[in-house]
Amino acid sequence: MKHQKDFLDYGESMMKPLILREIAEEVGLHESTISRVTSNKYINTPRGIYELKFFFGSSIDNSSGNELASTAIRAKIKEVIKQEDPKKPLSDSEIVLLLKNQDINIARRTVAKYREILNIAPTNLRKIL
Repeated sequence: MKHQKDFLDYGESMMKPLILREIAEEVGLHESTISRVTSNKYINTPRGIYELKFFFGSSIDNSSGNELASTAIRAKIKEVIKQEDPKKPLSDSEIVLLLKNQDINIARRTVAKYREILNIAPTNLRKIL
């Protein structure tokens, strides 16, 4: 859990990219062994109960050359949408621009994909009259 200390302290938006290979190298086991060991195993944290697989995932490079966990990016998208004006919800393109201001460069299609993973409706369905 030392790899995800910021997640435990501050939440999903602070998740660090972590891949099975890193842990496998650290403990001297094969990647497939780590995968099997973490399957269907859960951990109780101050933030709730999570499957161990939750802490592994893909990453995206930002313009500074740092890697951002896809989970952290999804959390930021969720946060941006939560703060939007319900009468004028943000489009995926507008979300891309807001994230770009936070040094997160992702494509509009990626925002749409992550929004769907989060079960957040598209702009036209989020609008409240």
